Amino acid sequence: MYSIVNSIIQENSYLTLHYRIATFDGSDIVNTFGGRPATLQLGTGQLIWTLEKMLLGLSIYPEPVHFELEPDAAFGMRNPKLLQWVSLKALKYNDNGNFLEDCTVGDLVEFNATNGVRYTGILREFGETACLLDFNHPLAGQRIVFEVQIIGIL
Repeated sequence: MYSIVNSIIQENSYLTLHYRIATFDGSDIVNTFGGRPATLQLGTGQLIWTLEKMLLGLSIYPEPVHFELEPDAAFGMRNPKLLQWVSLKALKYNDNGNFLEDCTVGDLVEFNATNGVRYTGILREFGETACLLDFNHPLAGQRIVFEVQIIGIL
């Protein structure tokens, strides 16, 4: 068995790193500093591609690297077309149990569409026969801070 250790992060690199994703007001979304580092492979969807792009060309650093990202360079802009009404019947049909009793506005809702695809959205509003779900990423439209300390590159 052999391995090649690269000193510079490239597409498909395996990484061991600490990272932090936070809102501009300083609220942590994810933070591995102070705990176990993360191990991931670029290009596999373990980290959103816009953040992966920030890592390309970096190497092992003793100090964290700090990025401040506008919404379009992070999780994208909010798309009003991704706010959609879904019938309560469709939600109940998909074996979600007592949907009205179990969910409140702001909850993350998962359900299967009739084509078998699983969807996840944030419940924004109840109507008499349908619910308004937001299928935008929860961080869409927000400026974020991305800090990363590269520990190892394979």
